[in-house]
Amino acid sequence: MAVMPDFLITKLDWVANLARANSLWPMPFATACCGIELMATASSRYDIARFGSEAMRFSPRQCDLMLVAGRVAMKMVPVLQRIWLQMPEPKWCISMGACASSGGVFDTYAVVQGIDRFLPVDVYVPGCPPRPEQLIRAVIDLQEKIQATGTVNAREFTDRTTYEGPTSMIKTLELDQTMVVPGDFNTATRQRD
Repeated sequence: MAVMPDFLITKLDWVANLARANSLWPMPFATACCGIELMATASSRYDIARFGSEAMRFSPRQCDLMLVAGRVAMKMVPVLQRIWLQMPEPKWCISMGACASSGGVFDTYAVVQGIDRFLPVDVYVPGCPPRPEQLIRAVIDLQEKIQATGTVNAREFTDRTTYEGPTSMIKTLELDQTMVVPGDFNTATRQRD
């Protein structure tokens, strides 16, 4: 009978990536019908707990995976970006459904035409709404990506020279582009004491 050694030699990066991949804590950002499918994924029938992703938290400081499910209105983009920036590194994002990925059938000025304009997306899940099996497949794909990349001391980020986060949508106007709004706000009746 062979005797197993009391120690094991491996790469620390491999062990850390294995732990990261199998203990994803999702931050659900569900705004529409895709959110119902997201909830079904956590039920006993599909059981996303088999893949280490059952600990859905609603505090961004405890999460490392953002699940954006459903349409995102332009008014929600600052909230979505703030939640993303509050999440600790390393973090990942799954865009779930046609609305989150490309705006879906809502081709209007008020609906974001793909959240990848504002957040870096790792995995896209197609469908309207996508089935829970598709979300589980996306989690498995993300786990494979995590196991293949990443280091403990973040060596992969040393080559970054520019900011890669979301860009500011604020535009400063030149003086000739501004206009004076008529009205005297000093004598307005609503601002009087």
